[in-house]
Amino acid sequence: MFDAHTGVARPPGSLSGGEQFQASLALALGLADVVSQGGSASGRVFEALFVDEGFGSLDPEALGQAVDALHQIHATGRTVGVITHVEAMKEDLQIGIRVDRLPDGNGSTLACHPEI
Repeated sequence: MFDAHTGVARPPGSLSGGEQFQASLALALGLADVVSQGGSASGRVFEALFVDEGFGSLDPEALGQAVDALHQIHATGRTVGVITHVEAMKEDLQIGIRVDRLPDGNGSTLACHPEI
């Protein structure tokens, strides 16, 4: 793979956890665009993207870039769902559903933003 920061090729095994997440997110976003470009002609329409965790492995700059990319996807009218424990992500999300396990472990409660 090509590392744009250093200008040289690197083996994928040399990626840090944050870099692995960035590569996975970039691949998911790229594939989503390819599927969306086919649109109704291919019979597939990409309307939603769900990302489960990974944000905790990012430094603040990379986290900001990931958030910006998700906002750009959302601005096109697509739904973006994020599952995260990262406080900075929670604060940035405009709409949210918080799921908390009940103290006895038997079930959970839901709270909707902005009440969260």
